[in-house]
Amino acid sequence: MNVKDLAVALNMKAVQPAGEDGEVSAGYTSDLLSDVMANAKDGCALITIQAHVNTVAVAALTGVSAIIICNDRPIPDDMVTAAERESIPILQTDKNQFTTSYLVYTKINNT
Repeated sequence: MNVKDLAVALNMKAVQPAGEDGEVSAGYTSDLLSDVMANAKDGCALITIQAHVNTVAVAALTGVSAIIICNDRPIPDDMVTAAERESIPILQTDKNQFTTSYLVYTKINNT
């Protein structure tokens, strides 16, 4: 499933859409960026509340397809700019990480 289709299916706001044609093969939920660097797989959607520029750097390093910011956290302009430069979409949802993880899993796995 591509990022745009996932965002539409789950009613998420595309804060930064560049790269939304990329495929999402899994999800990874964490707020600890060192954990993301060690364990996130290429092509996953990063589900987090870490709304800052370092999250984009880690996403680029690990090959994350999209960053999903939960709990309607505000997303700073420098994060949006960095994500646009790296072509990493940023999606925003009012749902918490637990619910978002479940929803992403069910959409990707058609369950």
